[in-house]
Amino acid sequence: MATSLSLPPFNYLIINFLTFTLFFIFLIKKSNSHKNSKLFFLYGWLFGFGYFVTNLYWISISLTFDQSFKFLIPLTIFLIPAFLALFYGLVSYFFIILKPKKIISSFLLFSLIFGVLEFLRGSILSGFPWNLIAYSFSNQLEILSITSIIGTYGFNLFCISFFACPAIFILRDGVKDIGVSIFLLIIFISFYIYGSSYKEEFNSADKKNYDYKIRLIGSNISLDRFYSNLDSISVIEDLLKISNPNESEKTIFIWPEGIIPDTSQRELIEYKWLFDKKFNKNHLLALGIHSQSINNGFIDYYNSFSIYDHKLNLLDSYNKINLVPFGEFLPLENIFKHIGLRSITNNYQSFSSGNQRNIVKIKKENFSLKFLPLICYEIIYSGRIYENSDFDLIINISEDGWFGQSIGAKQHFIHSIFRAIESGKYVLRSANNGIAAIVNPLGIVEQQVNFGQSGYIDFNESRKIQPTVFSKYGNKIFGLLILLYIFLIFSFNKFKNE
Repeated sequence: MATSLSLPPFNYLIINFLTFTLFFIFLIKKSNSHKNSKLFFLYGWLFGFGYFVTNLYWISISLTFDQSFKFLIPLTIFLIPAFLALFYGLVSYFFIILKPKKIISSFLLFSLIFGVLEFLRGSILSGFPWNLIAYSFSNQLEILSITSIIGTYGFNLFCISFFACPAIFILRDGVKDIGVSIFLLIIFISFYIYGSSYKEEFNSADKKNYDYKIRLIGSNISLDRFYSNLDSISVIEDLLKISNPNESEKTIFIWPEGIIPDTSQRELIEYKWLFDKKFNKNHLLALGIHSQSINNGFIDYYNSFSIYDHKLNLLDSYNKINLVPFGEFLPLENIFKHIGLRSITNNYQSFSSGNQRNIVKIKKENFSLKFLPLICYEIIYSGRIYENSDFDLIINISEDGWFGQSIGAKQHFIHSIFRAIESGKYVLRSANNGIAAIVNPLGIVEQQVNFGQSGYIDFNESRKIQPTVFSKYGNKIFGLLILLYIFLIFSFNKFKNE
């Protein structure tokens, strides 16, 4: 449980040296007395359950907005951590089955199994890569710069080794084993040196000034709008007021995900009279709004990122690919709907997944922009968000009100920092009931609208860096690190046996 305090917004990462070290020592000591693999699975599961139950409690808050879901809250608090803890149980299970006799090889095997299973946790069944231990370093941006090369999963693998390495001092077979801990420390120092150099290179790069602004809106509109028939007109008026358009300033306004209640992509034109008072040809609008299409006689609904001109003509749209289970779609919907369940974020049916994530290209008179659209949850995936890096920016829109006043919104925002560093791109984020921000490719938050506040921030200049190694090769780098660890495990084991 204490390990959760190492995560945002607390970031007491020193705790991990204690918890990971003790966990590894516990497994080693127990393996010397018995090798009941089922019991070892339970040890790992308990470690994982304590971890997840204390840092993912906020998921249950999303069930408090609708009375029909409240009976699921106790199940959610237990079942989600219990499921995710299965991966930690498998860490202990495979470790006891494969454990070499020598400490260094065992140490490297423990790190490798842990790192690989964390990758699988973020990949299978749509994936839930929330709260990797690597996020403990979210305040150490110089060190995090290494993710521009090895990505978050590669860095997570090194973090597991780093946090568990004090165990080598305690369990060492000889003085030479201590060298491994020293080497890991040197690796992290080299990460810092690389990050400092990377920062200098970025700060010396030429600035590019845009002849228009991208205005990111951070709003604090209650989620009650979904459940208390809040008038769409009042919401639009509030957003227009926050946006504060100037008729002579060329501006692309970015509004949050699903911000206008009971209004579809096609229906937004009905409110054109409100926009006519504020918008002109110098203005474009991008926002999250649901859309629909007819497919084989049935209506498919999508969570969409839509771009309009000042007359509310639709210019382009992206349909969300990575949907939130139970939030945006109901698994086995034909079964569960008969007992009264539905997806949380809409009251008609599950959203359908979009076909592919295309780069949105805006080419219209005063504007020229290529950006990668990410809706809410899609920002959490490492190495799975794009194949073509030929775009200017990443724009993420989100509705974080489902997290209430918990740490969930802050944890969600931290993913933007990691995606910015990995991609070498600016991440622009607009959020309702969350944090709106401009994050540069170093992971530095240049501007933000704080949690719980309303306002806007403008993006109109940037520095450009070369495409990152990770943006070119993605998690193939993580695959190479896996091979490196396997090589070291066999090498140390062979060396020790000679």
